[in-house]
Amino acid sequence: MSTPRRRFIGWVGTSALVAAGGPLAALEPPTRPGRSASPLDDTWDMGWVDRITGKYRAVFDSPELSEGAALWRASMWRDQYKEVYGVEPAEMTPVLVIRHGAISMAMDDGYWAEFRIGKEEKLKNQTTKKWEVANPFRVNPPGTPERYATYSLEGFLGSGGIVLACNLAFQQVVWNYRQAGKLSREEATARAKEHLIPGVILQPSGVFASLRAQEAGCGYILAS
Repeated sequence: MSTPRRRFIGWVGTSALVAAGGPLAALEPPTRPGRSASPLDDTWDMGWVDRITGKYRAVFDSPELSEGAALWRASMWRDQYKEVYGVEPAEMTPVLVIRHGAISMAMDDGYWAEFRIGKEEKLKNQTTKKWEVANPFRVNPPGTPERYATYSLEGFLGSGGIVLACNLAFQQVVWNYRQAGKLSREEATARAKEHLIPGVILQPSGVFASLRAQEAGCGYILAS
């Protein structure tokens, strides 16, 4: 499926959310859950909310892949606060929301190779000058200075960063597996989840995740 069509699916999902409750219902819920609210059931993993700690909290919204700009900016934010104010990482919680056209960032190398995401996204490997065949945001390339260890998804997660992915956008991934393998929706969903990078947490939508992080005390920035 082409990038424009994927963007359309993301748009339809967000539009449906607004239409269901109206603009004010979607953007300004009548009550704000805060950090102590408990979900009705375990359909969605909301444990990440309790991991938002420390004085400095921020959510970086990535609706487009943009060569991993949101991930880079989330890590840079921590580095610059340490440089300017001497703030240690334990005092900061960065949250990265991967949604809409950026969903492939949350997927592993196998997904990137099978569906030729590098070519689709026009991303070339800096060494081979060919289309990326693996997710270039998952880990840093060999030789990357240690100070940039967190400037990759696995490094970011390992350093305490929280990564949330939009389930509406994730349906594009499910659709890809369903079409490629002639699978049922349930089979395709299971296959897609197998290729989600470990540690990435699916949420009902990217809009939900971004707003929920703000209600838990995060400042917001559109980071793509």
